[in-house]
Amino acid sequence: MSTEEQKSSEEYSESNIQVLKGLEAVRMRPSMYIGDVGSRGLHHLVYEVVDNSIDEALGGYCKNIDVCINDDGSITVTDDGRGIPVGFMPEEGKSALEVVLTVLHAGGKFDKSNYKVSGGLHGVGVSCVNALSVSLLAEVRRDGKAYRMAFSRGVAQGDIEEVGATNLRGTVITFKPDAEIFTQTTEFSYDILASRLRELAFLNKGITLSITDKRAAKRDETPAAAAEASASKSDTFFSQEGLKEFVCYLDASREKLIEKPIYLETEKNGIPVEIALQYNTGYTENVHSYVNNINTIEGGTHLSGFRRGLTTTLKSFAEKSGMLSKLKFEIDPADFREGLTAVISVKVAEPQFEGQTKTKLGNNEVTAAVSQAVSVALDNYLEENPRYAKTIIDKVVLAATARQAARKAREMVQRKSVLSGAGLPGKLTDCSDRDPQKCEIFLVEGDSAGGTAKQGRDKAFQAILPLRGKILNVEKAMEHKIFDSEEIKNIFTALGVTIGTEEDSKALNLSKLRYYKVIIMTDADVDGSHIATLIMTFFFRYMVDLIKNGHLYIATPPLYQVKKGKQERYCWTEDQRRAAVEEIGKGKDAGVHVQRYKGLGEMNAEQLADTTMNPEFRTLRQVSIESAVEADRIFSMLMGDDVAPRRDFIETHAKYARIDT
Repeated sequence: MSTEEQKSSEEYSESNIQVLKGLEAVRMRPSMYIGDVGSRGLHHLVYEVVDNSIDEALGGYCKNIDVCINDDGSITVTDDGRGIPVGFMPEEGKSALEVVLTVLHAGGKFDKSNYKVSGGLHGVGVSCVNALSVSLLAEVRRDGKAYRMAFSRGVAQGDIEEVGATNLRGTVITFKPDAEIFTQTTEFSYDILASRLRELAFLNKGITLSITDKRAAKRDETPAAAAEASASKSDTFFSQEGLKEFVCYLDASREKLIEKPIYLETEKNGIPVEIALQYNTGYTENVHSYVNNINTIEGGTHLSGFRRGLTTTLKSFAEKSGMLSKLKFEIDPADFREGLTAVISVKVAEPQFEGQTKTKLGNNEVTAAVSQAVSVALDNYLEENPRYAKTIIDKVVLAATARQAARKAREMVQRKSVLSGAGLPGKLTDCSDRDPQKCEIFLVEGDSAGGTAKQGRDKAFQAILPLRGKILNVEKAMEHKIFDSEEIKNIFTALGVTIGTEEDSKALNLSKLRYYKVIIMTDADVDGSHIATLIMTFFFRYMVDLIKNGHLYIATPPLYQVKKGKQERYCWTEDQRRAAVEEIGKGKDAGVHVQRYKGLGEMNAEQLADTTMNPEFRTLRQVSIESAVEADRIFSMLMGDDVAPRRDFIETHAKYARIDT
């Protein structure tokens, strides 16, 4: 450091103090307000605007909400609510519309006479969207008049305008994300947005939500597909029965144990509680909780109350009925939740969340309210439906018996793990570095590809674990079978994680994780994709915290090598292959050799390293969970027993698939 730099760093006075004006703080630190500036944060912008419309619906003022992805990549959200107020606010020196869109912590949700409950209680939502958009146009229809005001990066581009008379009412927000902020992507995913709108329709019965994508025809890859595509694609979501339909939607590909979902809608201690639950023949617990329409993915007091009410009531009923008399061991609370799909929705006037991301509810009074509601409703159901009551308890007893076997299998995994000092799996080729943050492990399909990967790896930080064939499909296996699987035991042991506690058999302790990047590397064909899906299913069901913490990745080996003389190109798509042939062959195919890689084993170590393993050249796809609800449904549908939903999914999403009838 130079003398001038050292002097500058040592000087600290009032001139170093900065006061960020308006929405400058949001633009300087966007992740503090929307979570991140990747795909998740980008879509969060839409949720913030839609949440405002949903809050109008919760108040009984809005029935229709429409989201449109425009052909220029902008988003338009339209509702038929009361419309944002537009009157002049003397104390602020500007219109209410401008205040709402440019001032943090400004909105109508602090006044409980207008919004008894709402999702966006911090008052930063729509103003953040404005700050992070290169352009935003707000149109308001109220009191028989239409108004309009434009903004750019949070700054008004003029005064509010009255643009005419109208019989409509509501608010229309059109915004385009700022590429200076969202440097990874500014392209919205139709599927991600549609999934959230579908979720909101189930959570708010009687409200119509629709989405339209005007980019549809432009996005198709082939001229034939573009010709078949309409100018846009769209979906409309409406639910008459709310959570009952939600649970049926989630369990569509699972075999039901009881005829209809158990449903309750009540109010306890001033807290509206709505719950639907269904038992199926599966082995996983799929419980999703919401507070004021916000998916609390980390649970909280409402989830604790639900589990307490469920366990206490079922256990009491089973004991009184003598159904547990032959058991020689205690039933774990988790046994009552095996094969359970449930959705919990509560409305709380003053919710206490852990941070702006709102992933865990902290209100203690909610625990008792939910527990009491579940106990009363479930007790009535069991008394009125003795046949289904016996079916549920039989399922619990079966789960408890299997859990004893699973516990022994888990303990065996633990004893063999690195935590207890035992050796690593024999097939694991470990790296020399011991800093987990620098290390990565490749889960490789087959011994042949594993051997090539070992030769092409960087021994310092890259470890290789070959997997034999297709690992067990955990979606259709009982827990003790999973921990008996040699390949799955090897994954646990190699990663070094602790699995299972008395309270939660799937709880994961990542403190001893040996590699911060866990990379699935399979062949670029149908079998390889199936193996990758099996591995991801395992991680989602039994090591989901590893995904949530951003440790799971998928390698992307190339499909083709295009070569002519000393010129060569690696291609990952059909379009890239055609472009490479055109470029290298100068418009002629003569002399151009195209190799289609059917498996990793067809590449030599140098090729595999250069295309798929070397951090300088490779492309890794990080596995993330945009929607836990949709991920749960898709894994169940793709890996479960029911063929029809899986067939429909493949026919809808596979571009080149031809399925035999």
